[in-house]
Amino acid sequence: MEKHITLVGVLNIAYRAFTLLGAFVLFALAAGFTRLFQFLMRTGAVNMHDVPFEILDIVPFLLALIATLMFVVSIVGIIGGIAVLKRKEWGRIVVLVVSFFNLAHIPLGTVLGVYTIWALLNDETIRAFGTPTGPPAP
Repeated sequence: MEKHITLVGVLNIAYRAFTLLGAFVLFALAAGFTRLFQFLMRTGAVNMHDVPFEILDIVPFLLALIATLMFVVSIVGIIGGIAVLKRKEWGRIVVLVVSFFNLAHIPLGTVLGVYTIWALLNDETIRAFGTPTGPPAP
């Protein structure tokens, strides 16, 4: 299981690094949404009468909100992945929680989430992290 634990840590760090990159792209898109929309109107790709005016205020806010959530979950996942590589019990729990978020990211996140949950909930893995299994000793 040692190889699985190491692989889970590395894969979670790599996946969350790419997600972090996506968060930065969304931040940039949110910041430049008004300019982008104005450019699309000038080129004729979008007609102002086809799009409700309120969307110009809502979309950048939603993009920034999603980017912030992605940023926070990514940072937590990277920190948890590093802790898993160092065999810290709290890191195992953090990565398990983040893995449940991964399940919604079809297909790669789902595969990584299932693999991570399988590997980190294995009895041998739990013992490797120093967490006792079974009932407490009398």
